[in-house]
Amino acid sequence: MKEYKERIADKMLIEKLEEKGAVVIEGPKWCGKTTTAMQVAKSTIRMDEPKKRNENIQISEIDPARLLKGDTPRLIDEWQIAPKLWDATRYEVDTRGEEGQFILTGSAVPVESDEIKHSGTGRFTWLTMRPMSLFESKESSGEVSLEELFSEPQSISGTSNMDIDKLAFLICRGGWPRAIDMKERPALAQAVDYYDAVVKSDINRADGVNKNPERVRKLMRSYARNQGAQVPSTLIRDDILSNDTESLNEDTVVSYINALKKIFVIEDMSAWNPNLRSKTAIRTSDTRYYVDPSIATAALGISPKDLINDLNTLGLLFETLCVRDLRVYSESLGGNVYHYRDKTGLECDAVVHMRNGRYGLIEIKLGGNKLIEEGIHNLKALRDKIDITKMNRPSFMAIIVGVGEYAYRREDGIYIIPIDCLKN
Repeated sequence: MKEYKERIADKMLIEKLEEKGAVVIEGPKWCGKTTTAMQVAKSTIRMDEPKKRNENIQISEIDPARLLKGDTPRLIDEWQIAPKLWDATRYEVDTRGEEGQFILTGSAVPVESDEIKHSGTGRFTWLTMRPMSLFESKESSGEVSLEELFSEPQSISGTSNMDIDKLAFLICRGGWPRAIDMKERPALAQAVDYYDAVVKSDINRADGVNKNPERVRKLMRSYARNQGAQVPSTLIRDDILSNDTESLNEDTVVSYINALKKIFVIEDMSAWNPNLRSKTAIRTSDTRYYVDPSIATAALGISPKDLINDLNTLGLLFETLCVRDLRVYSESLGGNVYHYRDKTGLECDAVVHMRNGRYGLIEIKLGGNKLIEEGIHNLKALRDKIDITKMNRPSFMAIIVGVGEYAYRREDGIYIIPIDCLKN
């Protein structure tokens, strides 16, 4: 058995079990939800175990409380297979009146069901897991802490071991726990296998509707080409139709996208809406992202060598990798990641916004002085637009780079941070 690699979610799970009667862990398949939950669970039932699946579903229909008996915290894996377990768990939490009773894991939001009568408010708390960040997979030294940046340190230090070949490999391999310690060929195959499973079957689990696999492939390729962009579904539809002789309406495209969101393949980014000095219109469309960059490379059918020969695509997918890691790090600190873009074209790749109102502005650049200077210009332009009489000034501004030797603080206070030096 492989040695368990610690996850940032480990501590979060323990804290959430102290807060509520049940914790719901959500996220894409293969990201490690069950393995993480099993580190603290005292008993387990796996609803999708092939030999017992039908029996478990039948019991959930007749006497769901039977499935909840066991030492606590009790892990109910892939609970959404039997939706009646939701209300049964809620009732059991109310009856026991104790925290830390159940952990529910699921790789799909359940299809709308009449069997779920209660939202779970007050009984359940949620934890989102994603594929592993570079710090979790031991490919970031963690010399620079995102949390510490909010205290505006006068200096930071860190040494990068990243080169363009390694970066291209990490993008294509992704953060799938099973792939982390594999040799290159089988490691790269994990993302391809994940993508194939999504196309052939997993997307249909989201809403119980069978979908055209070729259409799914075309949509996922289009999404891959539009990582980090604010493109409407109409443009994605047109992109699909450019290689499709059949008609396709926007509603169908939206239904496919929503299905991918329900199984946590797609995780778009909301727009950040600060108070500005002027009346500049802020674009509020979501920014398109996969939950892991390897899904995009699998959808495009490209390898690390292909990425190295196409630096534009490498830069776009490096942004997806950084967004994945920033989401993992920021959520452990009680924050969220947003994107900013206004009608003038001014853009900020990532805004890490904390619940207490503090925030940091981040640009993501592959590397090179020209790109870094461009990012610095954008950060300062946005900073100067923010009305600090109505909201806090930014706690920090930073450029995250893919290829760069050191982490450091510039004389103007902007931090330069290689992605393989960052942690939560």
